[in-house]
Amino acid sequence: MDSRAVTVRVFLRFVAFLSLAAVLFHGRNLVGQTTGEQGLSGPAGAALVQRALEAELKGAGDHGHPMRYRLRKSSIHLTSTKEIIETRDGAVARLVAVNDKELTSEDAQKEQARLDGLLADPGKQHHRKQNEDDDTGRALKVLRALPKAFIYRYAGTAQDGSRTMERFTFTPNPGYNPPDLETQVLTALTGEILVDPTHERVVKLEGHLQQDVDFGWGILGRLNKGGWISIEQGDVGGGQWRIVHFKMVMSGRVLFKTRKFDTTEDEAGFSPVPAGLSYQQAIQILRSGQEAAKTSGR
Repeated sequence: MDSRAVTVRVFLRFVAFLSLAAVLFHGRNLVGQTTGEQGLSGPAGAALVQRALEAELKGAGDHGHPMRYRLRKSSIHLTSTKEIIETRDGAVARLVAVNDKELTSEDAQKEQARLDGLLADPGKQHHRKQNEDDDTGRALKVLRALPKAFIYRYAGTAQDGSRTMERFTFTPNPGYNPPDLETQVLTALTGEILVDPTHERVVKLEGHLQQDVDFGWGILGRLNKGGWISIEQGDVGGGQWRIVHFKMVMSGRVLFKTRKFDTTEDEAGFSPVPAGLSYQQAIQILRSGQEAAKTSGR
């Protein structure tokens, strides 16, 4: 596949995820107060959602609490597990398992060679960091659209384990006119968010495509009606809230090729790392953990 097709494919997957992730992490001032209504159906509900989304915004802008964690990602054909450390130079990952099995000697050597390449060529990590920053820029573009893109309504309570959450639905604002490709998908998304009223944080978000979404008048591609996405987050320690579960099922067409995205990501084992950590230091930490595992026979 040529580079343009790859770029468009990644873009389609990205906007589907980003549009909802941006609601979870960056949204604010999205719920208008309705006069004459009482309880969470009126101003109190609007205020709760706004405080929760503002807390997500504040958390998203907090880069002073980097974490180390494990990411297990499953798709139709492959499951991978990576250990990840966040650094001032961007995240660094080490592959530790494929299809829930330890790496073969050959794959372990390839992974070590990849890390050696990062150490030998800082430009590679710089490029990765640039990509992260570009993604953030796209998120901000979606963020600027959110105050006009959605309408929220209170929908009662829901149980999340032993906790009682407040439930709100969101639907597209019929008066919203998306100015670009990144925001176009917002016009087709409906769903709900669950808010923890004690901590005033969003704990779950689900969204569904209620209609097909064409990109570039259908020339670049299309996301098909019926696709859905689910994001869950929680307190991973020290008052830090992170995504712990992500599921996306989407299908569509990229240029002239049909694509299906069925991805599940679970993040666990969070622990803090020093702020200001360099990516080189992170690689040393990842490798020291691997050696410790070998020594202990795990």
